[in-house]
Amino acid sequence: MTSLHEHGLSRWIAYSPPVAWTVRQLRELLIGAIKQGPVPQHVAFVMDGNRRFAREHHIETVEGHNMGFEALARILEVCYKAGVKVVTIYAFSIENFKRSKHEVDALMELAKLKLGQLAEHGALLDRYGAAIRILGNRSLVKPDVIEAIDRAVAITANNKRAILNVCFPYTSRDEITTAIKSTVEQFSTPLDSLQTPSKRTFSESHITQQIRKQMLEEDTDGRSGAWESRSASPASMKGAKSVEEGRSSSTSTTINPSDKDETHSATPNYPDPETITAATLNEHMLTAGAPPLDLLVRTSGVERLSDFMLWQCHENTSIVFLKCLWPEFDLWQFLPVLVEWQWQKKKLQEQQKSRAHSKAD
Repeated sequence: MTSLHEHGLSRWIAYSPPVAWTVRQLRELLIGAIKQGPVPQHVAFVMDGNRRFAREHHIETVEGHNMGFEALARILEVCYKAGVKVVTIYAFSIENFKRSKHEVDALMELAKLKLGQLAEHGALLDRYGAAIRILGNRSLVKPDVIEAIDRAVAITANNKRAILNVCFPYTSRDEITTAIKSTVEQFSTPLDSLQTPSKRTFSESHITQQIRKQMLEEDTDGRSGAWESRSASPASMKGAKSVEEGRSSSTSTTINPSDKDETHSATPNYPDPETITAATLNEHMLTAGAPPLDLLVRTSGVERLSDFMLWQCHENTSIVFLKCLWPEFDLWQFLPVLVEWQWQKKKLQEQQKSRAHSKAD
């Protein structure tokens, strides 16, 4: 109880009018300084440590999650003020369904309540023009929760300046599996139903398929001709010339070019699977259309990704593990991370410029 009392006392001091005003002015000054340099356009958070925070402060687990939501609101304000366009949060993992029914039900109720509060007109997301997007497997969520989710998404749908991606319920393996299924479905659909013939004729996949088909036909004709020449008897060779002459004289009357085209067009033409690239799969991910992931932060001292943003992390993504618990996370813990990211970004830009100059020389 002592730790909880101390925590409450510190909160009372922090929120007293003189101290709160001073802290608020300092926050604005620091955020303004951050905006002078490069700002990450896509930041992701693994909000870890709510339960441990509750245990350490001898409060209910649900209250720990509730205080975690307060920390989220603080960080969202920092991000959107600084100029971050997309924030992605790991709100609920598919693996979390393995927890006790009491905790899962409490988290679902908390999600319904807090999403509604975030989406309210005049609330945080509305002030910064941020739209809610829910990324996850909807089939695992109860209808009443889906209804609350869809309501929050609809309320913020017209916000265009920023995005809040709420991963709920989510794992990267589930996302990647779904993206692959969607890609297979796309490449199993005939092009006739996707595009008009005029657009297909000169597409890369169409030209590639036609070249392959022509090469296959020529190869087949060559093999069959060689086989016939090897297996033909002298007697049959005598009549070959007359048969060939009769065949050539009747070609113009027996084969109609339009009939040949109709025969080929009757065969379904599918997209070429060899044109599938990482960009193709990226278009089928839940984060399609979002900027590349610049920064991923996990609190609580645990140094693993826990099946989060595995596809979105790339060679230039900065991954930072902090020891503080999520309810304690604020600008004061986030500021050094942003400054470090800016320094790394400038260093990378200088290296790219140096390589470009060396190539030019």
